[in-house]
Amino acid sequence: VQLQASGGGLVHTGGSLTLSCAASGGSLRSYTVGWFRQAPGKERDFVAAFGWSGNTKYTDPVKGRFTISRDNAKNTVYLQMNSLEPEDTAVYYCAVTRVVWGRVTEENHYLYWGQGTQVTVSS
Repeated sequence: VQLQASGGGLVHTGGSLTLSCAASGGSLRSYTVGWFRQAPGKERDFVAAFGWSGNTKYTDPVKGRFTISRDNAKNTVYLQMNSLEPEDTAVYYCAVTRVVWGRVTEENHYLYWGQGTQVTVSS
């Protein structure tokens, strides 16, 4: 599976962005799709996941602000990000896994990764 992440950019605090993770070579319905982010000088952290059956999981700092969704026809998963804060500044990556739902926050279980897209939130 090849993943193409896009949609990053520069926004002001309180702004919105929608990231896309488009897949080829396989159906995203067969995987859990996760979004991770890596801020400068920090480790890569889990952000959100969309399970093959439609369930979702979010890290606490983004709950209520970010929404993950999947478009089966486009074989794409989206991350809608609202009320962005400077702390959201990072490179965002999408990835796929078939790990059990209880471990979807653990990046070492992910099989294929997109190239990353930069999100910068100015104060």
